[in-house]
Amino acid sequence: MAELSKQKRPIRLIAGDIIRIWSAMGKGVNYAAKPYLTAMLSLESGDESYGYDSAASVLAYGLSNMRSFRGPEAKALKAELKAHIR
Repeated sequence: MAELSKQKRPIRLIAGDIIRIWSAMGKGVNYAAKPYLTAMLSLESGDESYGYDSAASVLAYGLSNMRSFRGPEAKALKAELKAHIR
């Protein structure tokens, strides 16, 4: 059972949670982060590609555009995304 808890969640699920939570905060998803989150919805892991871009690139640029997504949930979700880059 301990092995299951160490597995990374798919990027698409994390991105879905970010969109849902950020939208519920009232202002909606930042326009600059939206295309990256949309791309993340089709990714499972950091080893994949989205078009000509690596998943790591999509994640890095997406995270840089998520600066206005704040709070404890945001911090945890961003940490999950960062774990896919490493």
